[in-house]
Amino acid sequence: MAIPDPEPGLVISYAYLWRREHDAGQEEGRKNRPCVIVLSLEKHDTGTKVTVAPITHSPPSGQRPCLEIPLRVKQRLGLDDQHSWVILDEMNAFLWPGYDLRPIRSKQGGMAYGFLPPLLFNQIRTGILDIVLKRRGKITPRD
Repeated sequence: MAIPDPEPGLVISYAYLWRREHDAGQEEGRKNRPCVIVLSLEKHDTGTKVTVAPITHSPPSGQRPCLEIPLRVKQRLGLDDQHSWVILDEMNAFLWPGYDLRPIRSKQGGMAYGFLPPLLFNQIRTGILDIVLKRRGKITPRD
């Protein structure tokens, strides 16, 4: 199984740990889900630190910041045809590749679905940056 390079905009299969699960004492994500790499920082002494945002089918509640993924993008990535959103105010951070990167059955064991279109990824990145600058984002460490 080839592990892809951790590039921003790449959608991977990952056992995402929600912040509420982390706060309840859980250490493992309950299910594998697509997540988009939003940041990848290579540090020569420790490796590459990656930050991912989750993609979910659950409609966001209240005023939770998110961005819906267009159906044509989901189709190109090989995802299902249900509505999905990238959650912008919550992320996981870990050393690449970590223990929670998962193979995708439909991709013959590959771990990445592909890249988001640049315009969509830029909208996600801008939304996350705005939240981080307002100190409203939550990053759950997974190392």
